[in-house]
Amino acid sequence: MAISITKANYQQEVLDSKIPVVMDVFAVWCGPCQYMKPIFDSLEKEYDGVYKFVVLDVEEDRALSTELGITSIPTFLFFNKGKLVAKELGSVSITAFKDHLKKYFAQ
Repeated sequence: MAISITKANYQQEVLDSKIPVVMDVFAVWCGPCQYMKPIFDSLEKEYDGVYKFVVLDVEEDRALSTELGITSIPTFLFFNKGKLVAKELGSVSITAFKDHLKKYFAQ
């Protein structure tokens, strides 16, 4: 289960993470966000221990969403070594999401 991110744990769970982090920024009422949820959950299981998967509900922490420059949802943020390395907007297939992981976290 992906870790829920708020301003309170953002530094520890995302910026200080020892492994790359993928953040799903969503809202419960967002149809495309709900479409992406099973894909995100599947990737979390497949890449357990390789990447950390976290979620940010824009309704739960508007301040952090604003700070991260979120203007539409779903948005996926990719962090490596405490730095935001990429931002992807909208829903994509699982194959396309895996391509993002390879591109942004080249091993």
